[in-house]
Amino acid sequence: MTTPGIEAPPGERLYIRPNLSIPLAELRFTADCGGGPGGQHVNKVSTRVTLHFDVAGSPSLTEAQRRRLTEALGTRISQEGELRIVAGEFRSQAANKAAAKLRFVELLNRALTPRTPRRPTKPTLGSKLRRLEAKKKRSSLKRQRGGEHE
Repeated sequence: MTTPGIEAPPGERLYIRPNLSIPLAELRFTADCGGGPGGQHVNKVSTRVTLHFDVAGSPSLTEAQRRRLTEALGTRISQEGELRIVAGEFRSQAANKAAAKLRFVELLNRALTPRTPRRPTKPTLGSKLRRLEAKKKRSSLKRQRGGEHE
């Protein structure tokens, strides 16, 4: 049993980072009966909230941001270009809606943060010497083991 979308006040925005904010009007919320603990309450009340965000059709995103999100969240975005976040850990719909929004902001912020490129390093002299010393010990241990079978 799914209830119709939960309405958001016009003009409210979610601030992702300094150069990006998404109006709540672009997000769609649906609520349904969630599973887990809660007894009869869970079976009667639609508390689990699903946040839907159209990554492909959002006017708030630049092409570069859209590409970055699609690349970073590829497995979480549907064929239609929609990102879904489900929150059902709380017993109230309002708390689950807040949790979904928070998770959405964190997810987008993490996905839009560029990864720092790996800088290849060379092994230190000490690590080279330790490696060679370990090889010598292992070699002598193996040499001590075997003379009787020949």
